[in-house]
Amino acid sequence: MDEFEPRVVGFFCNWCSYAGADLAGGSRIQYPPNVRIIRMMCSGGVSDILILKAFAVGADGVLVCGCHPGECHYKKGNLSARRKVIGLQPFLEAIGISRDRLRLEWISASEGPKVAETINSFTQRIKQLGPSPIGRQNEA
Repeated sequence: MDEFEPRVVGFFCNWCSYAGADLAGGSRIQYPPNVRIIRMMCSGGVSDILILKAFAVGADGVLVCGCHPGECHYKKGNLSARRKVIGLQPFLEAIGISRDRLRLEWISASEGPKVAETINSFTQRIKQLGPSPIGRQNEA
């Protein structure tokens, strides 16, 4: 049997987290290719629907990354993202998805190594949890 390789969807803020991921790539910092990064103008633009859709189409984990509190280019967008993620975690538990499969992280544009560290640790955690209980039923 093949070793489980998690599928992770990352919603990254354009101004901070995505720039940090770009810095990590430009600095040739290694991290697993398990994360499919989706650039958002602001982490506050991530909705419950987007997160649930990611799980529904096969994500084993969802990573939301935004600017540090107080540094959001849209004033309080990152705080909105935090409210959404914290509010969604009990619902995920209720439908059988561990709250550990959804993670929120603050990463600035200068924190390329933190991007790699976050992706590494989140991927390891998802490997420990195993495949998501939903989302892969439609694969042949």
